[in-house]
Amino acid sequence: MAEKATILFVINSLVGGGAERVLTTILGASAPWRDRYDVHLALLDDEPRAYAVPEWITVAQLDAGHRLGASIAQLRRLVGRLNPDAALAFLTRANVATAVAMAGRGRPWLISERVNTSAHLGSGAGAIVARAMVRFAYPRARHVIAVSDGVVDDLVQNFGVARDRVSAIANPVDHDAIAAQAAAPCPLAIDGDYVVAAGRLVPNKNFALLVDAFAASGLPHRLVIMGEGPERASLEAQIAAKGLTERVLLPGFVANPFAVLARARLFAMPSNAEGFPNGLVEAMACGLPVVATNCASGPSEILADLPRESVVDARQVPAGALVPPNDVAAFASALREVASEPRRTASANAARQRSLDYGVAQATERYWRRIDAALQPPRTSGSPASPYPLSSGIAR
Repeated sequence: MAEKATILFVINSLVGGGAERVLTTILGASAPWRDRYDVHLALLDDEPRAYAVPEWITVAQLDAGHRLGASIAQLRRLVGRLNPDAALAFLTRANVATAVAMAGRGRPWLISERVNTSAHLGSGAGAIVARAMVRFAYPRARHVIAVSDGVVDDLVQNFGVARDRVSAIANPVDHDAIAAQAAAPCPLAIDGDYVVAAGRLVPNKNFALLVDAFAASGLPHRLVIMGEGPERASLEAQIAAKGLTERVLLPGFVANPFAVLARARLFAMPSNAEGFPNGLVEAMACGLPVVATNCASGPSEILADLPRESVVDARQVPAGALVPPNDVAAFASALREVASEPRRTASANAARQRSLDYGVAQATERYWRRIDAALQPPRTSGSPASPYPLSSGIAR
């Protein structure tokens, strides 16, 4: 029997978050590959784990303390001991650390970019350094897996990644797990109908816009924003100033958000930037109609099956509505329209059906096909095509 190839996955930690959930979902569905590969997972930071991985995967717990230098040093030592045949990293720090740790070893490494890189890195002195590191590391990867076509375009246009070295694989949505958790008792005591949103309380999520739009919509519902972050105090002050303290709830991190989503009237996503909006598709899987901004990147691909730049104004979509970013009036109008019947029920049904295109099995297979392809000798001019043909578009 041929010796199994060793594959090393790398991520900052398994604290609660979208990238962490995606990685553990993929690993949890990877049993069909365990006979071919010896799978390892490196966690750069010693943090409490919100997600579990299968027992057959070997986990190496490092302790880099959120520092890039320590991440590189510790990961390079691990790579030296393990000598993986290929590595695949998630999140920017892990991506850069993996690039350095694998350098000079003659082994392929891949990265999975979870965010719209330009929007995520922002501006300022720190961002200049971060952008330089991304421009250095990402083009050298054997392949970059982005979460949406918008992220692909950003990496090609702004970070020097060759078009034929990057492709999009949409994040997987575990419908069975979501259905099981959605059926559990609701962990929040909420009277009456409510609109729900979820995400870190940070500027890019733009929950301030949602509070303004909710106030302008005239809806009699409550608004629930699940998540925690540095914008809490500012949002609380905004809510109080609008006299909405009794109608807008900020419950913080909710261990089972699906039980809350499943009982809502609609889902709102007011973001200025996304990589691939997990929460949007998960809400759709719970049967929620949605109102989302046409931000970079992902919402237009999910809701309208169109590139972002081709959607200029507010637009009705089967699952709800897509509106321009930072447009309070358009968001408020969309909330009113999608919340009304019979449109709400029709959009809810369309949302659930659309979410089925983002299944776990499809995404997991596409990830492993990319790893398989990376293990093949690099093509040269005139060489035959790869035995692992892959679409460059988003996984459906």
